[in-house]
This record gives sequence, C-alpha cells and structure tokens, in this order.
Amino acid sequence: MELEKIHYDNKIVKAFIIATVLFGIVGMTVGLLAAIQLFYPVFNFDLQYTTFGRIRPLHTNAVIFAFVGNAMFAGVYYSMQRLLKTRMFNDSFSWIHFWGWQLIILAAAITLPMGLTTSKEYAELEWPIDIAIALIWVVFGINMIGTIIKRREQHMYVAIWFYIATFVTVAVLHIVNSFEIPVTFFKSYSWYAGVQDALVQWWYGHNAVAFFLTTPFLGIMYYFLPKAANRPVYSYRLSIIHFWSLIFIYIWAGPHHLLYTALPDWAQSLGVVFSIMLIAPSWGGMLNGLFTLRGAWDRVREDAVLKFMVVAVTAYGMATLEGPLLSLKNVNAITHYTDWIVAHVHVGGLGWNGFLIFGMLYWVIPRMWNTKLYSSKLANLHFWIGTLGIVFYALPMYIAGVVQSLMWKEFAADGFLKYQNFLETTTQILPMYMLRAVGGTLYLTGVFIMTYNLLKTAASGQFVANEEAEVAPLPKVIHAEGHWHNVLERKPVLFTILALVAILIGGIIEMVPTFLIKSNIPTIASVKPYTPLELHGRDIYIREGCVGCHSQMIRPFRSEVQRYDPKDGEYSKAGEYVYDHPFLWGSKRTGPDLQRTGGKYADSWHFRHMLTPGEVSTGSIMPAYPWLYEQQINKSITPSMIKAMRTLGVPYEEGYEDRANDDLEKQANRITEGLQLEGLDTSSDAEIVALIAYLQRLGKDIKLEKVASNP
Repeated sequence: MELEKIHYDNKIVKAFIIATVLFGIVGMTVGLLAAIQLFYPVFNFDLQYTTFGRIRPLHTNAVIFAFVGNAMFAGVYYSMQRLLKTRMFNDSFSWIHFWGWQLIILAAAITLPMGLTTSKEYAELEWPIDIAIALIWVVFGINMIGTIIKRREQHMYVAIWFYIATFVTVAVLHIVNSFEIPVTFFKSYSWYAGVQDALVQWWYGHNAVAFFLTTPFLGIMYYFLPKAANRPVYSYRLSIIHFWSLIFIYIWAGPHHLLYTALPDWAQSLGVVFSIMLIAPSWGGMLNGLFTLRGAWDRVREDAVLKFMVVAVTAYGMATLEGPLLSLKNVNAITHYTDWIVAHVHVGGLGWNGFLIFGMLYWVIPRMWNTKLYSSKLANLHFWIGTLGIVFYALPMYIAGVVQSLMWKEFAADGFLKYQNFLETTTQILPMYMLRAVGGTLYLTGVFIMTYNLLKTAASGQFVANEEAEVAPLPKVIHAEGHWHNVLERKPVLFTILALVAILIGGIIEMVPTFLIKSNIPTIASVKPYTPLELHGRDIYIREGCVGCHSQMIRPFRSEVQRYDPKDGEYSKAGEYVYDHPFLWGSKRTGPDLQRTGGKYADSWHFRHMLTPGEVSTGSIMPAYPWLYEQQINKSITPSMIKAMRTLGVPYEEGYEDRANDDLEKQANRITEGLQLEGLDTSSDAEIVALIAYLQRLGKDIKLEKVASNP
C-alpha cells in the first residue's frame, strides 16, 4: 500500500502553549494576590478594581479558562492529529478558535475587575461574552468533528472519546446556564430565579469541573502518559467502562453543592447517590493510568515528566474520592462553606490539572523543537517545589476548614453559641491563610522555573512548524466488525449522538420536575419584589463580589439558626428567593451569612462598616468601599431593570417602570434623612444608600410572614 505524506500543524499547538504559560503566570499571580488580601487587607489598595470581590473571579476565570483551557486546546490539537493521522480539518478554523479564545480571555480580564459580572460561579462573564464563547466553541467543535470524519485511522482511540464528550457537554452546559435577559450591553439578569437558578448553576458549575477540567484531561492523560512511559494503556476494556459510566453519572451530581439548602430533598438525594457512584469510574480511570506505568516505575525516579504525571493522576484519584465523600450529608454539614472546600478544589486544580499540564509541556516542547529538554535538574526542582507548594496550600486550608466548622457549631454550657461573633473564627485562622500564601508562592516559583527551562529548550532547537509524517490512506469502506465498541468507534457521528444522550438524561430528570411541579418551590405570601432602590443595591452587591465571601442561605441547623436568626428561629425557605435573579446563596463564608441581616443593624452601622470595616468590626479583613460614597446610581436604567424583571415573572404592575424612580427617591430620602440625624451626610443618589436599602431588606419578608401567622 502506498503511503501518503501529511504534515501535522504544530504552529497552532505552539500558539496555545505560549498562551498557556503566559496566562498561567497571570492567573496564579492574581490568585496569590487574592490569598494575601485575606490576611493583609491593605493589598486591596482601596481601589474598586483590585478588591478581593472583583479579582477573585478574575483569578478563577484566568486559571480555568485561560491557563487550563489553552493547555487543553494545545493537548487536543497535538494529540488529535497524530491519533487520527491527519492534519486538523481547517487551519483557518484553528486560528479563529485561537484568537477568538484569547479575545474572550481579554474581555474577561477587562470586565471582571470593572464589576461587570453575573455573579454565577465559573460563569461570571456577561451576556455578550457568553455569546462569543458559544460561537468560538462551535468553531472548535466543527474543527474537531471535521478532523475525526476525515481521519486516516479507522479506530478512534480513547482520548478522542473524551474530547467528543467534552465538546458536546460543555456546549449544553454553557447554553442552558447562560439564559439571561439583557438590561444594558453589559448587564443582565438570569432567566431563572432562586432555587431553580441554584440548581441550574450548580448543574453547570459541577459539570464545568467535570467536562472542562476533567474529561479533556483524561483524554490528554490517555495520550501523553503512555507516550511518556513508552507503554500501552493498561486496559482497553477498563477505558470503555471508565468513559461511559463517567459521563453518564457525572452529570447527576451537581445538587451535592446544595445540600441542606432550600433545594427540594429529592434533588439533593439524587445528587448524593450519584456522587457516591462516581468513585468507581473515577478510580477506574486513575488505576488505568497508574497501571499503564507497569514496568516503567524505575524511570519515574529520574524522569520529571513521569513524576508530574504520576502525581497528577494520584491527585485526580484523591480529589475524586474526596468529592463524593464530601457529598455525604453528614460530612457536608461540617465542610460546606469552609476552607476545606477550597483545599479540595485546589488539590484537583494544582495537582491534577497543573501537574498534568507541566508534564505535557516538558514532553511535547522538546519534540516540537526537535531537541532535548534544556535541564532535567530544573524540571525535577520544579516538581519538588510544586509538590511542596500543593502541600503548603492544601494542609493549612484543611486545618482552617476543621477549625471553622468546630467553632461555628460549638455551644457553651448555657446552651448558647460559644463563638457568637463570626469574626472570632475568621481571625483564628489567619495563620493558615498566611501558610496558604506560602504554598502559592512556591507553586508559582515552580512555574517561573519551568518557563525559563522551556524557553532555553526552545532556543536550543529548531521549531518544526509542519511536522511530516507518512500514513496509509483510510479504506473507502470502513468495516464495521469486531467488538461492539470497536464498531462504534468507527462511527463518529453516532458516537457523538450517544455521548450527548448519555449526558442529557441526568440533567433533564433533575431539572424538569423542579421547573414544572410547583410544590417543589412553595410560595410565601409576604415575600414581595424588591423596590427599585433595593434592586439597584442588589446589583451593587453583585458588582462588588460580596457573594464571594457571604452566603445568603441559613441551613436548618441549630447553630446557624441561633447565630443568624436567634429571635425568630427561621432557616431559609425556597419561597424567599422567588424574585432573586440571580440567586446569591454563595459557596464560601469568609464573613457571616446575610440572609437575616435586615434590621439587625442601624443604617448608620452599615454606612460606617462599608467605609472603615476595621473600625466597626475590630480585626475585620473586609476591604473598604470608599467609592460607594462618591459614585451615584444610574437611575436612567431603572425602567429597563423593572421591565426585565417583569419579563422574568416578577409581578411589577404594567407601567410601574414610569414611576419607579419616584419610589426610589422617596426610599433613598428616608435613609439619608435618618443618616443625617446621626451626623452622616451623603447624597440620596449615592450607591451606599442603595446598598444599605438592599441589606436592610434581607430576611424582612419572612419575618412579616411570622407576624402575620401569629397575630
């Protein structure tokens, strides 16, 4: 058979690698700054663009979508061409994908510090950027599926399966979670409200981790680990079980982020059951990776690439055991809202994603530049510094999480909370935050060492832009015979459809009843829509990223009810959130829960607290917000806000938008007049007035319900 000469496109891989390293440094540096801010608030710089609430989502987006995302595309473009024995479907599509993705990252880097955010975890970017993400993702998908169809290899290797699942699932997740109604060009409200919004968001949030940070990197593991070890994958059959069970089960597990919340119990229980089931396929993948190294363990001692990959796969195994265990209700009651979850996330992010990326880069760059790695000693130094960085990051956060939970729940002999002041817990764990920053510094130092090593490696070689290969042409008739899965691997369109069906089942079963069966979200008669001023205040709360440190969900625990609502003893109900677009339940408590904060403090307390937190609450690590006293709310968009909310089902009467600003001014004047009585002068249009109005509203409706039912 006559062989054909083809050329693999290394230029696109090179571009994604450069972006990976550059954004890795940027994203991790921003993360280190955020870590320092939590024990040394002066590093917020009293600037609205550099507060923790604004740069924390910048850090997560930069690391997930810029660093990990670009590395994923580099690994996919490099491995796919070689596995399918063909150049990518269309070079122009490859470059549209690359530059489009970088422009999206640039847009995120500009808008997030400006406070243009939806507040939804891992989906903070506003609607125009969401549309751009969908379009670029489609370009990537067309390029990928087109490459698979024009392949010169009958058999689709396991890595390709995971790439296909990644494409179809991320597309579904992003589109469903991004339904929102625009108010302005960079402001929107989520189409869903309260409990429904929370379910959709964590269906997305959990599976963004599953199908952006996990499945594509399992594909990369299945390609690069055997290559680095020069060994075949341990078990083809295990890879089949691993793939199909993982993508089917993973999609159900999102509700485990919402245990003990106002989400219906049946949905919580489904999330727990499928989370526990996830242990089996996850560990199947881990063992398949580690057993691939059989006969190559002696090389692991010397080869930094294998070291990185072994620790990466081990971190994947540990994180995917810990995650399901954290979804058990009795464990979740202890760990949720604490720094334990931060440690868990970073074991996966730093260990699994980070180390697998480093191993891939150390392996692929010498081959693309046709040379040897500049320094194995520096690569090994990077490995040990990076490993120490993970340890110094994770262990203090685990300890902090345990301390937080024990202090939050400890009762004194008189039956009252021993640490009633939430701030006592925060100040107790500041040394752990300092150690976390040490770990982050070590990890980032390793990245700088790697960058130097890779630059020297590239300088010592000659880049091969179009790598030549000889391959046999694909037969005109692809024989569908052999093992059933082997037959399926020769039908990429059918394979893609089946993968899509597998991931749709869980989402449909969990979400449809929540939306269609009204008894899942019992209404509360006293719960009313926000006033126009409160709506502006809520938007300011979202803009400043307050949800990153404060929850709005009192769980049905004695400790939480007594801390946050000792007088009336009410935990949070689903009906309280029916007008919340988006929901703001939060996922971490660096500060106290705010769901019952309305009326707890005077307006003047909030006024002083936002201006100088440390003077009002001694030891507070909250940044100051002086711009709220200078900037004015934009009343010109009030009618658009009211119209958008009415479109979403909030019962503002027709025409109310025409007089909404009159009500806004009356409420604002009442607040400013009260502040003036205490010697605090401010404009009624100041943003601080709107924020105070919103904070003072929280929890008021449920208290009215209690009064009405007990006259």
